Amino acid sequence: PSLYIMTLQRLRFIIRYISSTTLVHTRSISTPSKYTFLRCSNYHFLGDSSIGLSSSIQQREQQIPSSTHKCYYSIIPPTSTSSTDNGDGDDNGNNDNESNNILKKTYKEMIKKNDIEEDEHQLEAIGELDRLYYEIQIYESSKEEDTLNDNKINEASLFIWSFFDSEDKNNTTTADKTPSSSSSTSPPKGVYLHGGVGCGKTFCMNMFYDKLGETTQDRQQVHFHKFMLGVHQQMHEAKMVDGIDGDLVLPRVVERTLENGRIICFDEFQVTDVVDALILQQLFTSLLEKGAILIMTSNRPPEDLYLSGLQRDRFLPFIDFIRERMVVRSMWDSTTDYRLVQGNNKAKGVYFVGKKKGKEDFDAVFESLTDGTKVESTNLTTTGRLVLIPKASMSKGVARFTFQDLCTKALGAADYLVIGHTFHTVFVENIPTLSRDEINWVRRFILFVDSMYESHVKLIVHAQTQPESIFVVDLEDESCDEVFAFDRTRSRLEEMRSQQYLQKRWKAGEITTTKEK
Repeated sequence: PSLYIMTLQRLRFIIRYISSTTLVHTRSISTPSKYTFLRCSNYHFLGDSSIGLSSSIQQREQQIPSSTHKCYYSIIPPTSTSSTDNGDGDDNGNNDNESNNILKKTYKEMIKKNDIEEDEHQLEAIGELDRLYYEIQIYESSKEEDTLNDNKINEASLFIWSFFDSEDKNNTTTADKTPSSSSSTSPPKGVYLHGGVGCGKTFCMNMFYDKLGETTQDRQQVHFHKFMLGVHQQMHEAKMVDGIDGDLVLPRVVERTLENGRIICFDEFQVTDVVDALILQQLFTSLLEKGAILIMTSNRPPEDLYLSGLQRDRFLPFIDFIRERMVVRSMWDSTTDYRLVQGNNKAKGVYFVGKKKGKEDFDAVFESLTDGTKVESTNLTTTGRLVLIPKASMSKGVARFTFQDLCTKALGAADYLVIGHTFHTVFVENIPTLSRDEINWVRRFILFVDSMYESHVKLIVHAQTQPESIFVVDLEDESCDEVFAFDRTRSRLEEMRSQQYLQKRWKAGEITTTKEK
């Protein structure tokens, strides 16, 4: 009886102690929100149940049952300064919503400076990216608070167990006494932007990526075909160099991917390779389980990805995965190709048409840019392969190819990337008109132009016809991804003729290269 009374007394003390302890943490997130977050960890332990007090000021006394010992969040919106606020704010910036629309504010400033023209479809996409930017700030802050609160709960748990006798302590491990630590929040949903070429998908994502850099460096931006090339390289290294095999290979790839940044922006998401299609579900699921946040741009809506690919039935779960884990935003209603708008101001001497005059002008530009330096053939090395460069001035950073050199031979993304990272100016001559009969040549030409564009290479072209007629694109033909993708290639060729593109700084040296005679 005395032991029973002692136990009741101890339990009564514990209940009173916890009931009288209210840990309320109030903080205001400075970037980008003025919302206030209140957190309460006041718990009454009654048998196997727990009751927490809501941390909202208006509901402080309302008890909310919970099956787990989690802390509650309550969001108190800022009081509007004006009942007639339209969301844009006044000239003095006295708008509580400005901090929640930081990308929109930047976009409006660019319009005022006449840097861009306002586009309602871009504004809608930017609104979704603003949502993600804001939620990332909340998520990062929540993780910090979860860690702090878990430590407090663990300390309280050990304190409670300290009241029991030594025999019970000896039979109970620390792990049994300490609640499991897990985050009460999940990463925010990413964004999947899809639309026609030149509508501003990449522009919007670049704005998001640049603004995100003001608050975190845990980010990366990569063209999707370059990313998948890296994935296959890492899988090869894991097996051949590290001796990893089986189900442990992909986790190693995920780990190394996240080392470059947990917030990943994929440009030009497109699936044409059966091997890529079969590993994407597991790869991206693993990335999200590790806390990755994904942003993608694509010329295809999710349901049209890998439309006529082999074993597409095994790819379909990945489409559901995108719909479930990302917010999909269409920009197809935009009818303006902003690359072509830029292309109206074309630079002279970068795109030549015609067998005689066009070829003569093309040759003259090459002679001018190489400036009498030694021009010779050479080889570059990438991933154990030799890439032949028929003509190059290494001292001037200029290379010259025929279409046949680049697109009728078995070259791939790695080969084109090493060219783009070695030479700031690339000449390509004798580009013919293409048809569905040369579909493999078309695929390589698309990859080549994408690689040069991503590296900001100055592309000097001699072709039989203008970009819009190199390969006739029928957007109604959905049986071939390349037919659809070439519309992007045409648009990029147009942009690469503009003064704005030619003024961009070349992205050099991202892949280690070796020159061999």
